[in-house]
Amino acid sequence: MIYFKKSQILILIVGCIFVYILFNFWPWSSTTFTTNNRVYYRHNDKEKTTKDRPKTTTKRDVVRKKLYNIDVIITFSKAKDNRGLQRNFEVTVSSIFKWATVPLSLYIIGDDESKGLADRIIEEAASKYNAKYTMVSLDVEHLAKELHEIVKEMQPYFSYKPGAYYSDALFFLSMALHKVLPLTVTNVIMLDADLKFNADIAELYEEFYKFSDANVMGIARENQPVYRHTFSLYRSKHPGTRIGDPPPSGLTGFNSGVLLLDLEKMRNSEQYNSLLTAASVKSLTTKFSFQGHLGDQDFFSLVSMEHENLFYILPCTWNRQLCEWWRDKGYQDVFDLYFKCEGKINIFHGNCNTAIPVLDWEKVT
Repeated sequence: MIYFKKSQILILIVGCIFVYILFNFWPWSSTTFTTNNRVYYRHNDKEKTTKDRPKTTTKRDVVRKKLYNIDVIITFSKAKDNRGLQRNFEVTVSSIFKWATVPLSLYIIGDDESKGLADRIIEEAASKYNAKYTMVSLDVEHLAKELHEIVKEMQPYFSYKPGAYYSDALFFLSMALHKVLPLTVTNVIMLDADLKFNADIAELYEEFYKFSDANVMGIARENQPVYRHTFSLYRSKHPGTRIGDPPPSGLTGFNSGVLLLDLEKMRNSEQYNSLLTAASVKSLTTKFSFQGHLGDQDFFSLVSMEHENLFYILPCTWNRQLCEWWRDKGYQDVFDLYFKCEGKINIFHGNCNTAIPVLDWEKVT
């Protein structure tokens, strides 16, 4: 018969308790998977007080607890002498931090001087709202060099002329970020720097869960008859076409101010990657008599005319464009068919330098 000393028994009991805690309560990084095989991580924030906790646990609460952070890319370039751009960027990041309930990994695309400004602005905004974030800088010149073979083929079709504002490589990177970012980065929210959030960015992230198997990105419709105009020659030759028509049934084209990029699907989609070639772009532009000037959103809009399945239509409330430039350019009779957007606005987009309204939460802060 084997006998144990009291000290040995005590050590054995302590060891069993440690093993139990290790396997049941330690925040293992790979314990949770979604149905789409994306890996998320346990959220290790401090527990909220009883007063702040919801009375019941919803499916959304469960999803939020699985998120460790959200990857966000913001383009911010040539900002040193552009005070207006700096103010817009301040509004964008401040409003994100105001509502964010999960930590963010912020990727800033821009030149060194702009990134220095971005660091200061982000630090001040995060301090104001006690936000959690990490910074990841992306060198636009380095990225453009890696993507040169793709970008150079796009410029003639989606720019006014070489050297034009939207012909910069910066405005084409979203099309092929899946080719240059690490494989560990799977889902990215890419934003313009002229936005104001009125909701938690985690709620925007939840739109990823609504993608079909074929959707590689989420993007909102263009809120003006931009592509009704751009495709006017094709429309004149094809009466009754959906191309350029307003929602809900028309192919309106897109606005790329807010993008949800499923990089994993973009990497694996033979259909999408086959379109990133000079031959494919030439074929589509010829077929639809297309000449654009808005960079990546022209590419996405053109592709969607023949490959709708690649895109998840992001609700207009997540990219409420405020610009009304096209209202009095010959489209007054149909303008509101494109411009109307019903429901609570979650993101205001001050495109074409349109002023964004002061919101209720700003009046009391």
